[in-house]
Amino acid sequence: MPRTDQKPRLAVWKFASCDGCQLSLLDCEDELLRVAGAVEIAYFPEATRSSIRGTYDLSLVEGSITTAHDAERIQEVRRRSRTLVTIGACATAGGIQALRNFADIDDFLSAVYAHPEYIETLSTSTPISDHVPVDFELRGCPISKSQLLEVISAFLRGRRPVTPAHSVCLDCKLKGNVCVTVAHGTPCLGPVTHAGCDALCPSYNRGCYGCYGPKENPNASALSERLDQLGMNQDERLRFYRTFNAWADPFREESERHEP
Repeated sequence: MPRTDQKPRLAVWKFASCDGCQLSLLDCEDELLRVAGAVEIAYFPEATRSSIRGTYDLSLVEGSITTAHDAERIQEVRRRSRTLVTIGACATAGGIQALRNFADIDDFLSAVYAHPEYIETLSTSTPISDHVPVDFELRGCPISKSQLLEVISAFLRGRRPVTPAHSVCLDCKLKGNVCVTVAHGTPCLGPVTHAGCDALCPSYNRGCYGCYGPKENPNASALSERLDQLGMNQDERLRFYRTFNAWADPFREESERHEP
C-alpha cells in the first residue's frame, strides 16, 4: 500500500526499448499536471535529472531484458518497488527486438556491428515477467495514455485497473468501421489483438498490425485459416505474427506452426 505520511513515490524505469511508452506519460499534457500533484515523481530520467533514492510505491517499467546487466538491474527494481507495472510491448512481450529469439544472435551482431566482439548481449529478448513478479501489464506499442492514466488512478485508489479485454474487432463495430478483411480482403490481426488503440489502422482501411498483443483466449489458428483463404502463403503468415509482440505466447506459437 502507498505510504500515508506523504504522496506516493512514482518511478519510471527504462530497459531495452525506444522510449515511446515513457513519452506517452509526458504526452498526457494537462493530465500530467494532475499526476504530478497526486504523486511524487521520484525517478524519471526521461523527464528530469533529479531523483530520490530509496523505495518506490509505484514503478512503471518500459523495455525488455536483453543483457546480463539488465537481468540483475530488474531484480533491484523489483526489491525497491511496492507495485510494479510493465508498460508496452517490449516490457510485456519482449518487443520487436524479440525477433532475435527466433534466430542466431551472432548473425545479427556481425551484420550490424563492425566489431561485434565488443558487444555484450543475451541471445534473447524477454519480457519483465520472465524475471520478476509483475503486478499488472499494460500492453501496446506504444501504450495508450488514457489507459496509463487509468493505471495510475487505480493505484492511487487501491483498486485494479480496468482495461478492455476484448479484441480490436469490437472497437471497429463500435466505430461503425467496415471490416477491411470482409470488404477488401485485407489481412488483419484485429480478431486476435487486444483493444486499446481505438481501431486506429482499420479506421484508415488498413489491417491491424497487432500492436497491443494477443487478446485473452485468441483463436489464432482460425485466423490463419482465413489468411490462407486470402492467399497468404506459409512464410507470409509466419511473418504476419512476428512483429511487435512476436514473443507473446499465442503469436509465437501460431508463427511456429508456419515454420518450414
